[in-house]
Amino acid sequence: MTKKTIDAQMLRRMFLTGAKNLELKKEWINQLNVFPVPDGDTGTNMTLTIMSAAEEVAALGDDATIDDLAKAISGGSLRGARGNSGVILSQLFRGFTKAILDHEVLDCALISQGLNRAVETAYKAVMKPKEGTILTVARAIAEIAEEAEIQSGGDLSVYFDILLKEGQETLERTPEMLPVLKEAGVVDSGGQGLITVLEGCLDAFNGRELDLTFEAKEAPQAEQTRPAAISTDEIKFGYCTEFIINLEKPFPEEEELRMKEFLTSIGDSLVLVADDEIVKIHVHTNHPGLAFEKGLEYGNLCRMKIDNMRIEHQEKLFRETEMAEAKAQETQKKDTPRKPYGFISVTIGEGMSSIFRELGVDYLIEGGQTMNPSTDDMLKAVKEVHAETVFILPNNKNVILAANQTVGLVNDCRVLVVPTKTVPQGITAMISFSETMSADENLEAMSEAITGVHTCEVTYAVRDTKIDGYTIHTGDIMAIGDDGILAVGSEVPDVVMESLSKLVDDDSEIISIYNGADYSREDTDELTDRITEAYADLDVESNYGGQPIYYCILSVE
Repeated sequence: MTKKTIDAQMLRRMFLTGAKNLELKKEWINQLNVFPVPDGDTGTNMTLTIMSAAEEVAALGDDATIDDLAKAISGGSLRGARGNSGVILSQLFRGFTKAILDHEVLDCALISQGLNRAVETAYKAVMKPKEGTILTVARAIAEIAEEAEIQSGGDLSVYFDILLKEGQETLERTPEMLPVLKEAGVVDSGGQGLITVLEGCLDAFNGRELDLTFEAKEAPQAEQTRPAAISTDEIKFGYCTEFIINLEKPFPEEEELRMKEFLTSIGDSLVLVADDEIVKIHVHTNHPGLAFEKGLEYGNLCRMKIDNMRIEHQEKLFRETEMAEAKAQETQKKDTPRKPYGFISVTIGEGMSSIFRELGVDYLIEGGQTMNPSTDDMLKAVKEVHAETVFILPNNKNVILAANQTVGLVNDCRVLVVPTKTVPQGITAMISFSETMSADENLEAMSEAITGVHTCEVTYAVRDTKIDGYTIHTGDIMAIGDDGILAVGSEVPDVVMESLSKLVDDDSEIISIYNGADYSREDTDELTDRITEAYADLDVESNYGGQPIYYCILSVE
């Protein structure tokens, strides 16, 4: 039977099914991350973005109009947008929903208009669009839409099949457009996420039955970090660590016992559940990286999660007084003039947070590399800061777009985004701020200062791959610079020294080292001595960063 229009009820069902399909496949999409690091998060970011909208759409009910749906999809995804992929997805939704407002049904012509409006809106949100990404896949679909309309004769079933086929074929070509994808042997993860959503939409259109029950899920929220005020000495092992091993070799009972013995030697509260294909692990430890590395001996990891229980313990004890404090602060804010300048910084690790607090940052958003904060997180932070001009330091290239979206959503103060791509750049930006200059002068000075900061992040590989001319094996130590892989090896110090040889030049003055939660003070001191000896003419500074996943982060200025 030919279908030529879609009403609001069908549009609602299609969107919810597309969101569900993405949620079901997010871990698979995460594994398409080009860099084989344990924080590939495209699937997670896109899922959190679309789920923010899906919850609003689901709450509307079956009597929602197309206008109701358009506003819920656009507003929900905008507030929930996380990471570059999530922001681009939200902009695609924003453009599409603008085109369908004031209509009772959608046909091929209106959908084609919406697709073109979606692509136009998304491209405007990205400063330097690259071919071979989610944008390329979306544009290919939009460009064929008018031709598909003609070929289908208005039959939406045929029309959608043509669009999806074009999107899938374009996705398969992304490795030819981006050499880094070809080298890593993967398609673009953002493009795959978009196709996954569209496949779900088409399933709904064709009548496939899926469970569309949506429960409101508490997304990771931005929280203002506080100085330690309550002892947490009773917590012996500070990090609640969870992950799943997708087994790549047999895991008999004797191996399970060995794994349990190892994990209990570095922690407690162990829960290990195994079957023929996966092993799910929960453990409290002071060394999450050691647990991950042990897991990598048996297969690849997914659903990795680290929670700092000492901070959670403190927050629990603070909770009873926070409500009263919040009410008092809100009353005080109404009666207190805004201060001239305020600062928001995305941060990773206790040490990094302490450094930012010392530099005058008002509000710290825990997140960054392992969990990109949303636009809504930043909007809440702006409100808390209570300043005439608020500077946001994203400190991650995958957070800048979400920060930029904040600018157009705030009316009662001015928001300026300093385009910091790494935490060391954020530190330099704060040092460069001067109260004697205007907001615009400071933005220019801070943006200029960070161009002289080169960053190196040292972590481990979670899968075999080839990238930037390197052949990388699971468990290898990697140094990732501003533009790609700097070095690969088996030992952290050797990888660091090779990386520095590429970063240090005649203009370099300072080398800063920030050791992570899983890199000991002793190892850091030895590394610092080695660097100091090799670069005697430079100032070498060592600081505790406390970041997860990354053994150390270095900057050269």
